[in-house]
Amino acid sequence: MSEHRSTSRHRGSRKFLAVGLPVALTTAGLLVNGVGLAPQQASAATAAAAAPAWATATADGFASVDALGQNGTYGGRDGRIVTVRTQADLEKYATAAEPYVIVVAGTITMNPVGKEIKVASDKTIVGSGTSGHIVGGGFFLGQGVHNVIIRNLTIRDAYQGVWNDKEHDFDAVQMDGAHHVWIDHNDLRNMADGLIDVRKDSTYVTVSWNELSQNNKTFGIGWTENVTTDITIHHNWFRETEQRNPSTDNAAHAHLYNNFLEDVAGTSINSSYGNYSRGGTRMVLENSYFQGMKNPVIKDATATLVQRGNVFSGTSGRNESGGTAFDPRTYYAYTLDKAADVPALLRSGTGPRTTIGTTAATDVTAKAAAATTLTVAKDGTGQYKTVQAAVNAVPANNPSRVVVSIKPGTYRETVKVPSNKPHVTFQGTGGSRKDTVIVYNNAAGTRKPDGSGTYGTSGSATVAVEADDFQARNLTVSNDFDEGANQSLSGHQAVALRTAADKVFLDGVIVEGDQDTLLLDTAAKDRLGRVYVTNSYVVGNVDFVFGRATAVLDRSVITLKKRWDGSSAGYITAPSTAANRKGFLIANSTVNGDVSDRTFYLGRPWHAGGDASLDPQTTVRNTTLSAAIRTTPWTDMSGFSWKDDRFAEYRNTGSGSGSASSNRPHLTDAQAADQEVADWLAGWTPTAS
Repeated sequence: MSEHRSTSRHRGSRKFLAVGLPVALTTAGLLVNGVGLAPQQASAATAAAAAPAWATATADGFASVDALGQNGTYGGRDGRIVTVRTQADLEKYATAAEPYVIVVAGTITMNPVGKEIKVASDKTIVGSGTSGHIVGGGFFLGQGVHNVIIRNLTIRDAYQGVWNDKEHDFDAVQMDGAHHVWIDHNDLRNMADGLIDVRKDSTYVTVSWNELSQNNKTFGIGWTENVTTDITIHHNWFRETEQRNPSTDNAAHAHLYNNFLEDVAGTSINSSYGNYSRGGTRMVLENSYFQGMKNPVIKDATATLVQRGNVFSGTSGRNESGGTAFDPRTYYAYTLDKAADVPALLRSGTGPRTTIGTTAATDVTAKAAAATTLTVAKDGTGQYKTVQAAVNAVPANNPSRVVVSIKPGTYRETVKVPSNKPHVTFQGTGGSRKDTVIVYNNAAGTRKPDGSGTYGTSGSATVAVEADDFQARNLTVSNDFDEGANQSLSGHQAVALRTAADKVFLDGVIVEGDQDTLLLDTAAKDRLGRVYVTNSYVVGNVDFVFGRATAVLDRSVITLKKRWDGSSAGYITAPSTAANRKGFLIANSTVNGDVSDRTFYLGRPWHAGGDASLDPQTTVRNTTLSAAIRTTPWTDMSGFSWKDDRFAEYRNTGSGSGSASSNRPHLTDAQAADQEVADWLAGWTPTAS
């Protein structure tokens, strides 16, 4: 297999990840006083130096793509945080040459009506809680303006009383030749012209989690003969809007997913059409929900439109598709919500948040406040005596965080968090992560009690996590299978923790075993599964970090362990990464253990089932390596050469590190800029909740 070269482009050297900031900052979100300013301060002022996560958030979708000299979209992240309550202050900072994070902390009524402030590059304009309103005007992003974020605002009421208004071009957000723009979690309504206009070759735009309502010409894309625009439109709620929902003209790549288009019964506003693919547009439309819409999906003969997984309820008229488009995952990673869940998800999740969390899709503080806590104690002082009993008590499809609070003790059991129970946290309550231990001793070759065969590798897990948005902290997960006492058993793989989900956050845990300790998997080969492990210990000897997930071990300790017979030999990683995906990243960590020098490999390629289409990847960077690491740290596996896959180091230290050679590839600085933690997590910032 030749070296994988993805056409995907990623953020470069100016990336920022909010993990590691004080929890009070990363979870507090954005309040009226969220930047340390008293409400009575009417003029702009600089916030504290430590930027909270909402000020450092970066875009997903096409706005995250590295292109046109811009490394994704992060707005004013590198500038000062200022708070504004007047039009003069808003204009002063929005039009400035230097970067700013501009917090709108009240209602600003534009004068004259219809004024659109000309936003300059490198700006984040974000509402303070739900108090940030722009009334009677909006924002204009002109030719060449780039790296702009508009978030958590209500922009409204420039309407001049004429429904099909030809005289007043009063938009909420208009772009003419801009690029790298992220419009997220806003309430846009009742304007004289468009709510959003993406015009004149504007490109690398993401529009997410907005509520668009009470408008005629809602969202137009195009106004050019050039087939240039790349745009992602996801998790937006269109309601009481007549046309352009959106209308997409000559877009090179238009990716629409998980949107909710609703023609509200009994109102005076009726839909004329929904999603429209025009001109030379190539559109992919996935897992969206259309309720009562007339002509929900239409296309020109010259355009292409691929539909997948959409739901149509009470719709009528044209519903069209045809031609071939493109694969969005060529450009960026994303995760689809089920179309059936979209109406409820978007009714509760779009628009400005009282507190805006560290990701576009999640209001972390609100979830934390609404979290349910279930207590587990072996001695009967909790609600449940076993961890599994607490998991069983979590309602199916729970919409908010459930914390399973586990008192100190050793819980000898197997635990499974099924896929229909997301947002679960396992929290050990002892003074140390060693005080709360979940442990069992199944191995791949262990026979099941019901006589139906053996567990197999994945089935041997002490804890199996199949639900998205799982977190664990301050505890140990172990598999204490005794290889020495079970030499006659075929199949000594013994998993401590298996994850097969997206957005798994392990913080301050110990995961220990021997062979195949930590299985980082995905729900299916074509599903994304991101895992972030930090401030943790992983212990094992053979392939003890393995699987097909996109996973980061950051600021952690990887402890090498001797084999059952006292010998030293092993492999840390065995990735089975799908092509066009990120595999394993070990960063800012330490590799050590009481084993002999030059006896352990950093990894080998696991082509699970002999699948030659896989493209395994491990990168080890900025990590201290003990003398246990071999001087040629990568090796082949099951007939597959590591040199045909993706294995590399960057700026490692310690006696186990070594200079670059054909048997020990190192990333260049340019390559390393695209292999940082934020690249692996693809727009997700893990935050304790």
